Amino acid sequence: MSTVAEPSTPNPVRTTARLPFHTAVRTVFLLEMKQRLRGKAWYWMLGIWFVVIGFIFVLATGVIGTTDNQGGILFDLVVGFVLFFGLLVAPGLSANAVNGDRAGGTLAILQVTLLTPGQLLAGKWLASWVGSLAFLLLSSPFIFWALALGGVDAREALVSLLMLAVELAVVCAIGVGVSAVAYRPLFSIVSTYMLVALLAIGTLIVYGLSTQLVMEERTMTTSYYTYPDSSVDDMGVPDANAELECVTQTNLSMVPRTEYITWILSANPFVVVADAVPYNLEDYPDPEVPPGALTNGPYYTPGVMETISQGVRASQAGPDDNQTCEESAQLMQPLPQGTPIWPLGLGIQVLLAGALLLLGRRKLTMPAKRLAQGTRIA
Repeated sequence: MSTVAEPSTPNPVRTTARLPFHTAVRTVFLLEMKQRLRGKAWYWMLGIWFVVIGFIFVLATGVIGTTDNQGGILFDLVVGFVLFFGLLVAPGLSANAVNGDRAGGTLAILQVTLLTPGQLLAGKWLASWVGSLAFLLLSSPFIFWALALGGVDAREALVSLLMLAVELAVVCAIGVGVSAVAYRPLFSIVSTYMLVALLAIGTLIVYGLSTQLVMEERTMTTSYYTYPDSSVDDMGVPDANAELECVTQTNLSMVPRTEYITWILSANPFVVVADAVPYNLEDYPDPEVPPGALTNGPYYTPGVMETISQGVRASQAGPDDNQTCEESAQLMQPLPQGTPIWPLGLGIQVLLAGALLLLGRRKLTMPAKRLAQGTRIA
């Protein structure tokens, strides 16, 4: 008696082979960069970036003129604007890196290869970061121009550029993570911009509102130099040859204890960059210089990023309840850096980016348990 052999169901072939991490990341990176370099929009963005930065730099050069810190002001201005525009450009380069391929049906092709979700995310993040660094590189002529004017320490310039690159890397990581978590490119782009706005603007709003929670009544002693009443004529004009006298006033007022809430600003990208830079305080006015000598100038004018750094230090120090005449005579009294807050802020940003990348990695893991309607997957 013969039996008919039933066709057996072939077992699925499973492989444990994996590409080396650097090889897989390089492959994804090259694919991403080739796609970017093929499009004309990429070159239009670079051209617009160069024109905008150049216009701002030339305009600032004419407005500032010959000051005692022209090079430092222009360098800080370029760093500030590169960071500002970088926060606008980086989400656009990274926030549709994954779900853009998913919408185009090309992500499934990559998922059936030997690429792991982590390698895929790393390659796309690296491509987005290198793309954002191209905008920083395009700003180099103006950076070197400002450095040639002097007034910028080598360590200050190196740390500023390094922290700029780090911040762009963090923002690109946030964008790639959101792109892997969200299914729609538009939603991921908007979400990334909202997260960046939360770090750059939301921290300032929360800090400002929090000052009302740390108000305290304190006795404030304020001293300042003024002309004596005997040296003022009937028209209210003081005698230029009269000696200034120190007047002290004491009053009871409500002041915010900002040293308790400065940590809120730590996650702000501008604060992270400004607080990490080792600014040279030797060019500031000497606090022991008599006030009469200060009227002849020239005054030291800090740049925008240095002003942010000094503002953070003043917030860390809290209210000055005993201001001397020498302190009030200075246009800007430098504050030595206490405990830096940029490591805390950078840590918060890295934790946010890492959490989003981990969630994105789970979304790309196969087989998927849940899929959004209309999602194509291998």
